[in-house]
Amino acid sequence: MNDLNLPEPIAAYFDADTQDAQAVARCFTTDGLVLDEGKTHSGLAAIAAWKTDSSAKYTYTAKPHTLEKQERTYIVTARVAGNFPGSPVDLRYGFTLERGKIATLEIAP
Repeated sequence: MNDLNLPEPIAAYFDADTQDAQAVARCFTTDGLVLDEGKTHSGLAAIAAWKTDSSAKYTYTAKPHTLEKQERTYIVTARVAGNFPGSPVDLRYGFTLERGKIATLEIAP
């Protein structure tokens, strides 16, 4: 999956995203942030709850196809397909990394 040569924490996130909420949460710093659908999820418990909720609502796959770096942020564009309105869609994942983990993740269309 890492054809784009994604930084390890980002590759780990997309791999964990196919597993479970705890696997996703482990990719983040203890005070990590996720911004998705207009909401902010702060800390590992909130990130795990966010992943649990989105997995309960939607079944999907995310296939990263573009990687850009803008200052401290890695922007990964992924084709996301699943059982949600408007599928498939390209989403932009903005990752900021810190000490080998994800500090912030912002997901936007």
